[in-house]
Amino acid sequence: MTRIVCVHGIGQAYEAAETLLATWAPALAGGVSNAGGRLDPAEVSMAFYGALFRPEGGKGADGIPEYAPGDLEDTLERALLADLYAAHAPDMTDGAATKGLGARTLAGMLQVVAALPFFGGVAQKVVIWHLKQVARYVREPAIRRAARQAVLDTIRPDTRILVGHSLGSIVAWETLCAHPGLPVRTLLTLGSPLGVPALLPRLDPPVRQPPGEWPGGVTRWVNIADARDVVALEKRLGRVFGDRVEDIPVQNGATMHDVKPYLTSRQAGEVLA
Repeated sequence: MTRIVCVHGIGQAYEAAETLLATWAPALAGGVSNAGGRLDPAEVSMAFYGALFRPEGGKGADGIPEYAPGDLEDTLERALLADLYAAHAPDMTDGAATKGLGARTLAGMLQVVAALPFFGGVAQKVVIWHLKQVARYVREPAIRRAARQAVLDTIRPDTRILVGHSLGSIVAWETLCAHPGLPVRTLLTLGSPLGVPALLPRLDPPVRQPPGEWPGGVTRWVNIADARDVVALEKRLGRVFGDRVEDIPVQNGATMHDVKPYLTSRQAGEVLA
């Protein structure tokens, strides 16, 4: 039985479906319990694609390549960084955010973004690594196909709910758009970057102006975002995909983008229940 299929976000290159499910399934059950219901963790499965981003040997003691600001050579990588920076530097104009991104400017933006609570002051190479994973998903057709195929391979005839966190919400939405005949009826997105400006025209299908495409045969789309989530730049996806989207705010505490507080929230539990 696979009533619920989960799709994880970035930064899971050293995990596996089983290790992630060991966290997600009981957390989802806890959220349903917090909402006054019951969920059997056996009804939950994980669509895993993290290994697509696992570096080969010789990439540093912690498994992350020793990236420096100059390694952000891709236009999309720079645009994603600029979106994150601009969201937390209101005095920065759009022009300044997208033009003249020399090494010093990149370094300055990286310093600001790395200090955000989500990253917790991690090394800048971790920020770059995350940006590169998002860019690779969008830029490399083979990775995009493989990630979406992981979702298709996990969905069963009795699957009714698709839960996507972070980049996983993009994978889930794109998969549903491409396969409207899937049995999924509810899409639950958590901490979603679907509204990030640099990504909108690069989604599949692209969003050139609101509303973006409705995800296939889904009858209900609920989007939950913490007001301080630095990845979910647009907290109200209804502004991008139409007012059929149910946007629900949540408070996740100090770990505003982590998946566990999203999953254990009463708000997510009510959707699943």
